[in-house]
Amino acid sequence: MLNIVRKWNLLYPTIAIFVSFGFHDSVFRSMPKLTLILTTVFTSHAPVTMSISSSKQPFLVIIIIFFLLGPGPGPVIARDAHVINFRSPNLYPESLAWDPLAQHFLLGSLRQRIIAAVSDAGIVETFIYDTDLPDGTSILGLAVDAPRNRLLAVVHSHPPLPPFNALAAYDLRSRRRLFLSPLPSSDNDAANDVAVDYRGNAFVTNSGGNFIWKVTTDGSASIFSVSPIYSAETNNPADNDYSSHSSLGLNGIAYVSKGYLLVVQSSTGKVFKVDAEDGAARKVLLDEDLVGADDIAVRDDGAAVVVSPMKELWLVKSKDSWAEGTVYDKVEVNVRRFPTSVVMGDKERVYVLYGHVDEGRKGDSGRESFGIAELRSKKESQEESVWIYVVIGLGLAYFLFWRFQMGQLVKNMDKIN
Repeated sequence: MLNIVRKWNLLYPTIAIFVSFGFHDSVFRSMPKLTLILTTVFTSHAPVTMSISSSKQPFLVIIIIFFLLGPGPGPVIARDAHVINFRSPNLYPESLAWDPLAQHFLLGSLRQRIIAAVSDAGIVETFIYDTDLPDGTSILGLAVDAPRNRLLAVVHSHPPLPPFNALAAYDLRSRRRLFLSPLPSSDNDAANDVAVDYRGNAFVTNSGGNFIWKVTTDGSASIFSVSPIYSAETNNPADNDYSSHSSLGLNGIAYVSKGYLLVVQSSTGKVFKVDAEDGAARKVLLDEDLVGADDIAVRDDGAAVVVSPMKELWLVKSKDSWAEGTVYDKVEVNVRRFPTSVVMGDKERVYVLYGHVDEGRKGDSGRESFGIAELRSKKESQEESVWIYVVIGLGLAYFLFWRFQMGQLVKNMDKIN
């Protein structure tokens, strides 16, 4: 019995790290190592003869802790960024979505009536080929409605083709089209991106008319959010060199679980918070304009990620549910590959799409190679490193406390024996 107590005294601080800190990601990946230690010690028939007061014991526990957090599968910051290069002739994808169940990316096409699936190994499959769509139309924004196993796709025709704006919905498993809903629009309207709320309602941005459509789960489409604030901002576009976005209004859109939408306006770099119930809009007060912003995604921790094809990737946080926001980090992008979409992939990793859409708009250049790349915040990586050392330090504090407690217990048991 005494031997078991001594073994437990040795291992408890290590276990306490896991219990006390909510299985931090870097610690959680070391679980196989902890299992190995527990199995070895508690199945060993050799007694632990080291005194509870031995000066060597702290060093042994330190070795165990660093064994758990050190070599082997390290924390996220030590892992190489995930880059997927794939080939698909004349695809020119502008949009990107992540299917969490199938564990693959879904991409639209600027020049074809297809939606492609791309695995993390770069294997490309034609996921949907919809010949009922008008010839020459583009599949732009995509959104996965996971609770209903649906894929929502914005369909738009560029001049000189006849105007066409619609939202298509497909079953993710059967790949059958559920509906194709034309969006009420005029000649200058341009459907662009889409987001979906928890009820299955879809919200589609109009980059030409600066308003938002709403499409219900049965495919009923209507104009949802029209606000003077959208047009007021375009009357004073930001001073910039991004002429390709100077005529684009509302563009990327994301739904926030608290019941509102975040929408970026490319020409001005403004971000709007839109009520998902009544469409009321207000401008988010940012410390800088996100000029040329093309797409936006929201992480589980509430931070927003915004990408510009001609500039960079912004990470933005808000402490007051997006009345105000602050750009807390910027990440360099490969502007030569023209990133137009950002999405949260597996384990909340940030991915951008390099679809070379700027080439595709000029015509078929014969391009076959495209890419999806994970981008990381250096600032967050540094904070992650600090957190690991905090875990180690607090784990040692646990050790010192329990060393004293268990030392007293063993001394009392020695007296009894």
